[in-house]
Amino acid sequence: MIEMLNSIQKPSSVDLQSSKPAISPGEEQGKFANALKNAIEEVNEAQIVSDKKTEALAMGKIDDLHDVMITAQKASVTLEATVQVQKKAIDAYNEIMRMSV
Repeated sequence: MIEMLNSIQKPSSVDLQSSKPAISPGEEQGKFANALKNAIEEVNEAQIVSDKKTEALAMGKIDDLHDVMITAQKASVTLEATVQVQKKAIDAYNEIMRMSV
């Protein structure tokens, strides 16, 4: 998830003399939606891996408790970070909606 957030580029200032075609808002929305989708898929994958290792430990297929606990903690931290980002995004949206234009 951190990698996905780092890959999101900050909007650049408008250069009127540039020969590059402007990127449409629809294209930017698509990029942002894909970045969010990929981040959520990574969180889901971390949860699935954690669940599989925990199940394998319970069934006696693996005996490395240390690895299982690290994987579970990584999945937990990833999920908590995702929830916090979601809360901040909702707070920002609500703040924008309260602005008078």
